[in-house]
Amino acid sequence: MARNQPRTYRTLFISDVHLGSKPAKAEYLIDFLRHHEAEQIYLVGDIVDGWRLRRSWHWPQLHNDVVQKLLRKARKGTKVTYLAGNHDEFLRPFQGVHFGGIVVADRVIHETADGKRLLVIHGDQFDSVVNSARWAAYLGDKAYDAAIVINRIVARLRHWAGLPYWSFSSWAKVNVKKAVNFISAFQELLAEEARRQNVDGVICGHIHHATIEDMNGIRYMNTGDWVESCTALVEHFDGSFEIIQWTQLAPRAVMMPQQPAPFAGLDGKKAEAA
Repeated sequence: MARNQPRTYRTLFISDVHLGSKPAKAEYLIDFLRHHEAEQIYLVGDIVDGWRLRRSWHWPQLHNDVVQKLLRKARKGTKVTYLAGNHDEFLRPFQGVHFGGIVVADRVIHETADGKRLLVIHGDQFDSVVNSARWAAYLGDKAYDAAIVINRIVARLRHWAGLPYWSFSSWAKVNVKKAVNFISAFQELLAEEARRQNVDGVICGHIHHATIEDMNGIRYMNTGDWVESCTALVEHFDGSFEIIQWTQLAPRAVMMPQQPAPFAGLDGKKAEAA
C-alpha cells in the first residue's frame, strides 16, 4: 500500500482505544485513520476510558486529536456510530443522540455487502464480572494496568537487546488457563446472543482479543484494541472481513522507543463474511 494513498473500505470497526488512559496508543490510531477511509465507521465501545478519567485526569493533545479526526471524518460524510462500552457507559443514556455527526447506540445490526446481518455490540453486557461484581472488574482493571507496565519493561529490554517485540500481556491472555477459559466462554455467549437475534454473526470488542472465528455457523469477530495490539476489523466491498494490525504496517516514525508497539500474534488473514 502506498503510504500517500489511503485505502478505502466499506466498513471499519474500532474498539477499546481507552482514550484518557496512559497505555492508549493514540499515535497509532491517528496514523491508521490517516491511511484508511470507509463509508461507515463503528466505534465498538471503550473509546474513552471514563473509569480512569474519574480516578485521575489524563488527556494529552494526541487523545484530543483522535476525537477531532473522527469528527472530521463524520463531517466529510462518513457515517459514524458510537456503541457505548463499560468504560464509556456514561454515553448509554444518550442512545440516538448525535454528537458532531456521530450517533450513539447500545447495539446495532449491520448488513454486509453480501447481505449478511451482524450484531454489533461492545460485549460487556455478557461479561459476568462486569455485570455482577463491579469491584472485581475494577480489580481486574488494575491487574491489566500492571500487565501493561510489565509489557513496557520487557519491550524496552528486548529493544535494547535488538530482539523483536514480544507482548507479555497478550502472551498471558492466550496461555493462562483462566484467561483462555474466559475468552472461550465470552465468545460462546456472544455467539448464542447472535443466534437469539437470528443474525449471521456478531462483532464485538471488550476483551482485547482480535479474531475471526466460526462458532458453529455463527461468525464471531472481535476488533481487538488500541492498547496492546492496535487492531481494526475491516469489511471489504465484497463483504469479506479482515483484521488489520497497524503495529505491523505503521511507518517506523510512529513507533516510538519509549512506548514500543505491542505484537498480539495475529496472522491478519482475510476471512469471508459469515
